[in-house]
Formats: sequence, C-alpha cells, structure tokens
Amino acid sequence: MSPFYDPVLPPLDEGEVLRYAGCKEADRAVLDLLSDCSQEALEAVQKNACYLTLPLEITGDTCNFGLFNLTSRDLAKALSDCEKAVVFAATLGLGLDRLILKYGRLSPARALMLQAIGAERIETYCDLLSLHVSAEEGLFATRRFSPGYGDLPLSAQKTLFAVLQCEKRLGLCLNDSLLMTPTKSVTAIFGLKKAPDCRESKCSHCTKTDCSFRGA
Repeated sequence: MSPFYDPVLPPLDEGEVLRYAGCKEADRAVLDLLSDCSQEALEAVQKNACYLTLPLEITGDTCNFGLFNLTSRDLAKALSDCEKAVVFAATLGLGLDRLILKYGRLSPARALMLQAIGAERIETYCDLLSLHVSAEEGLFATRRFSPGYGDLPLSAQKTLFAVLQCEKRLGLCLNDSLLMTPTKSVTAIFGLKKAPDCRESKCSHCTKTDCSFRGA
C-alpha cells in the first residue's frame, strides 16, 4: 500500500467554486460570501489519500487489476492502451462536513458556498495525486473514473473500499446506500500510459446528460 499523500494545495480556483455553486454571474454579495467562507472552509479541511498502483489486463469489457476485476465497457475504453492502473481514495475529512451541517440550519447560502469550496478542493487534490503518481511512474495519467460513472456500477465502491482499506487507513466509511462519509471524498481509478491522453471533456464517458455540470 502506498504512503499517505498530503501535498500543499494551490489557492482556490474561485471560478470553479462559483461554477459548483451554480453561480453563472457573481455579484459583489456572492464574491464577498465566497471570500468570507474561504478561510473557515480551508481551516476545516483535513485531507488524506492513499493509492495502489496495479497491473492491468483488459479482456473485452473486463478489467483485471490483479487483486480484483471490474466489468464495465466504459471503464475498459477509458483504460485502453494503459500499462498500469491506479486505484485511490481521497478525503477532506469530517471538519468541512460539520461546517456544512452547521450552516445548513443557520445560513443555507453559506452552506452552499462551503459545499462548492469542498467540491473544488477535492477535485484539485485528486488532480495533484494523479500528477504525483504519473511522475513517480514516468507515465501519463488518464482521466479518473469513479464508481457510478458511465456504466461502472456504484456497487464497485465496495471493492475499492476493501482493496484500499479505506475505513482503517482514512476513516472513510461507506453506508448501505453506498454513500461516503466524509462526503467530500472520492474513490476512483485512472490509467497510466506512455502517451498523454487527449484532454477530452470530463463528461465524455458519462451517460447522465441532464447534469447541470455537463460539458465542464
């Protein structure tokens, strides 16, 4: 199992935060709210992540990672031409969840902005992790592919949790509905290949066409 990955994150991408918050046009009040929430949110973040680099063999729609198999046409397509695969889990910890819960009762607008900041931070964290692992391996990373994405069933969460020992290593829990606690957490797989991926849309493998973030 890999060591924990705990980099220094870059400053907030405020444009991304506003996108996650559903703000197409931000007035001064919204920008002030974002600024006011940022420090409180960032102080609450307690990030942690672990990962495994695994062999990869694809036969039809079945991806064999050595320790486990997953059958998904979309995942097999995303990992085609890859030499290895990386399975990982990342979380921002419970502190941000507690803040969101607190302000959900006191100030829904603030809770929404905190949710958006959390979404931007966990995505940034995952991006850095994929760059870190690809540099270690001397290969290029593909886009991340999570359970519930495309035709990969959400039930694949159970497999990733077992392989990564998420509860023991990260304090990351999975409930009966296959939702994670802390909520600002990600489990995913990405491939490692000799040539860089084309930077296609993050949404290109997803069949959920009514998503408000489609095309991002």
